Amino acid sequence: MKPKPHQNTTLDERITGSLVGAAVGDALGGPVEGYSPEQILERHGGRVHGIVGPWHGDDWRTARPLAPYHKGDGHVTDDTLMTHALVRVYARVRDHLDAYAIAGHLVPDLMTEPRWIPELESEALPLQRIFLAEKWLVTRIHYGHADPREAGTGNIVNCGAAMYMAPVGLVNAANPQAAYAEALDVAGAHQSSYGREAAGVLAAAVAAACTPGATPDSVVSTCLSLAKDGTGAAIERVCEEASRHTDCESALRPLREAVAPYDTVGPDYRAPSLGARRPSRLHAIEELPVALGMVLVARGDYRHAVLGAVNYGRDCDSIATMAGALAGALGSPVPEDWAKTVAEASRLDLWEPATALTAVAREIFSRDVVRRRTHEQAFTSLGGRECSD
Repeated sequence: MKPKPHQNTTLDERITGSLVGAAVGDALGGPVEGYSPEQILERHGGRVHGIVGPWHGDDWRTARPLAPYHKGDGHVTDDTLMTHALVRVYARVRDHLDAYAIAGHLVPDLMTEPRWIPELESEALPLQRIFLAEKWLVTRIHYGHADPREAGTGNIVNCGAAMYMAPVGLVNAANPQAAYAEALDVAGAHQSSYGREAAGVLAAAVAAACTPGATPDSVVSTCLSLAKDGTGAAIERVCEEASRHTDCESALRPLREAVAPYDTVGPDYRAPSLGARRPSRLHAIEELPVALGMVLVARGDYRHAVLGAVNYGRDCDSIATMAGALAGALGSPVPEDWAKTVAEASRLDLWEPATALTAVAREIFSRDVVRRRTHEQAFTSLGGRECSD
């Protein structure tokens, strides 16, 4: 397949494609999260090609290690819950965010606003569903009164911040450097080390994907120009391997082997190594490089990239979330039947957050133009240079 840049895809279409694409990828990956490609193949009698039921069938309420979560049947997970929560913060602030916005708006949202939680099949506080690494936000900021910019220090280093950072890339559409900087500030409240770095690079990748004429190759090039230390090395190695493949089936094992030297979790996803998720300049989260690799193998095609991410296994709901966000931002359409089923099963309006974020992105851009022109005029007055307009 050759890359097919979607030249005429508009901002609202890219934001919708990215957010809906992320949610659908999340829902498809949820029921097979934590398993290997071989286990997925055996459990489903073949590869997963769409929405499937829980791994343990009707015993999902009690079966370990997933109980009491109903993963499957089109239910989104905490990746989407956190993404939508971040969109709500943008809708309140209506400007660029920083770590203090997370403390002032996201943390109270998680603690005080009951919402429908698809995996619990009930209304509850998002805090009651999110993983311990995300509960850290509440522990450190609300109870520990930590400086929001440093609150992520001490948390386990994982993909927790990166998995919901697509909105930062979308409000900085076509400006990956700005997305990277903003995401690093936002993620400081949640993560440190390569977990924080991955959040910045994922946001930059989404922003780059929104650029007219963008391709998977141009997105990866942007990531490599910004990513530091082990994150950059892992992306380069995984994407180098991905470039050798034209289908995700053949890439499943090679991509895992490519990222393994940088991944601290180790070969058994459910029994992490003693060095797992500790700060390091040499390592990287697994999810982001693999998501980029799958988008590269798929040449940006949404269905191909997301199914590759799902069948990869391990933390595949987050991998598919990231791959879906990137492919959607590139303009590849999300299958309508998948989106409709996920929205109905999860009892969520997957399109409303995109509508809200598009309006905010336009407002932020207008403010950025005013701020930039004010700076240009001030700099020119200093004798720095003459304005061209």
